[in-house]
Amino acid sequence: MEMQIGFPGGKRVDATYKGFVIRTDQPEAAGGANSAPSPFDLFLASLGTCSGYYVLAFLERRGIPSDGVSLSLSATRDEATHRIGEVEIRIRLPRDFPAEYVDACSRAAGQCAVKAHLESPPSVSVTAERV
Repeated sequence: MEMQIGFPGGKRVDATYKGFVIRTDQPEAAGGANSAPSPFDLFLASLGTCSGYYVLAFLERRGIPSDGVSLSLSATRDEATHRIGEVEIRIRLPRDFPAEYVDACSRAAGQCAVKAHLESPPSVSVTAERV
């Protein structure tokens, strides 16, 4: 797996992967044009959409329609460390959702691969070379 990262101008940084261009920008307060999500926004979106995928797969396996099902993600910053201290994902289910599957939806979302990588993070190395 390899991504190419480029600098199209301003504070924008884009990733090209599998034929997709994933665009990022910084907020205006950080000197960007706020023309795309920031890389950290995409990190949180990755966690939320991954959890959503696991919920969707759970529903599909049981033949339960996804109409009216949604997830919301909120992140709370730890002021002492200036990092995210807590992320909460809430799964909203319709009133008529089968009661016996409510907790199972939470367990399904908890199987998200992005979440698993946060709980047991990979090592990350950074090198620079002249080419």
